[in-house]
Amino acid sequence: MAEQSAEARVVVTGGAGFIGSHLVDALLERGRRVVAVDDLSSGFAENVAAHADNPAFEFVDGDIRSPLQVDGPVDLVLNFASSASPPLFLARPLETLETGSLGTKQVIALAEAKGARLIQASTSEVYGEPLVHPQTEEYWGNVNPIGPRSVYDEAKRYGEALIAAHVRLGRLDAGIVRIFNTYGPRLRASDGRVVSNFVHQALNGHPLTVYGTGEQTRSFCYVEDLVRGILALAAREGQLGPVNLGNPEEITVLELAETISEFTGTTLSVVHRPLPLDDPTQRRPDITRARQLLGWEPKVGLREGLRRTISWFKEADAR
Repeated sequence: MAEQSAEARVVVTGGAGFIGSHLVDALLERGRRVVAVDDLSSGFAENVAAHADNPAFEFVDGDIRSPLQVDGPVDLVLNFASSASPPLFLARPLETLETGSLGTKQVIALAEAKGARLIQASTSEVYGEPLVHPQTEEYWGNVNPIGPRSVYDEAKRYGEALIAAHVRLGRLDAGIVRIFNTYGPRLRASDGRVVSNFVHQALNGHPLTVYGTGEQTRSFCYVEDLVRGILALAAREGQLGPVNLGNPEEITVLELAETISEFTGTTLSVVHRPLPLDDPTQRRPDITRARQLLGWEPKVGLREGLRRTISWFKEADAR
């Protein structure tokens, strides 16, 4: 999607989800016409409700595992339809695998039929429990293919392979983004990710649940930064990647707990639970490729991003 095509029409699958809805916002702000496709199995209609009266916005209630019917021209397809919530993808293992396989196939078919560029949301989970740190795009990963988390990890790995095959055959123009831990407004308390867990628990006066020792590390990227990176790759026609998008600032889970307690004005109280099977103990992106190819790097630091996120949670709780 070249920057000069201000009238570009974009399909965002998972457009009512956490990241998808922020993409919808950014695209509409840039003057694009947007079709959001979502079956609301993990997304929320209220995430895009502000655009209901916008003639440039269309919402389609649909499951990407079925053929996607979108009338008219499409210049870009952003595939963000799979849930990244561990409780949800563990509760719906077959649906998660089908979304990454059948769903990706249907999205590719739409992009090819429309002659549109496709951006695929992949994940840092393709690296599994990494034996290389920080993780570069050249690293092939260390994933348990039959563990409980494999339904998400392997679905994303298969999606990458399917898209790469279509690109090699000359049928598709596509790019792959490997997304590292992302947080920000619209991340739900029930999502099961550590930032939303901690913020919700702290604001409600509960101890923070830490799995394992809490010495495992994560690298948290604010959603606004992530969206900039995704759209930067979308504009680079002919570039497949994959490209890591994340914040290389690495902290332990316990350090995150301390920071959230500080910002919520609560006394730090922690309850430890066993570390889930195959939950990675290290996560940090090498973003050299993103810097060189896209001129991209995060701008919002963790402390500022957490302030914004906590403020959103407070406002959401007050409604």
